[in-house]
Amino acid sequence: MIEINLNRVNGDCGFEATDANGHVVRMDTSPETGGNDYGVRPMQVILMGLGGCSAIDIVMILKKQRQTVDGFSIKIEGEREKGKEPSLWEDVKIVFELKGNIDPEKAARACELSMNKYCSVAETLRRGGTRLTWAVRVIN
Repeated sequence: MIEINLNRVNGDCGFEATDANGHVVRMDTSPETGGNDYGVRPMQVILMGLGGCSAIDIVMILKKQRQTVDGFSIKIEGEREKGKEPSLWEDVKIVFELKGNIDPEKAARACELSMNKYCSVAETLRRGGTRLTWAVRVIN
């Protein structure tokens, strides 16, 4: 079982979530909705988790294929449902950009495997009705 502890530490809505290893994520809401902009929005944490989960998968897959990943960045854009409470992620677009001596076909396959087979965050979002699309760019 995984345990996360959450404590209010800044104003009304500024919280810190801490895992069992002491890693901390700061969260808050916008000033328009009563926060102090102390940290990232909780729904954004989900997209960050998607990026981290898929990035780890992709690097490990490419490493097993003896591809040299010198740089890796991800851009994630999301649209939430309009006029609904709760407002779930409706569309999420991801661009994976890899740098190094990488076969573009292997990079595309690694991204596809992560997004459709290995990434638990992607599957969690998909089961919630989110449309996930992605593109892969390799810079040699």
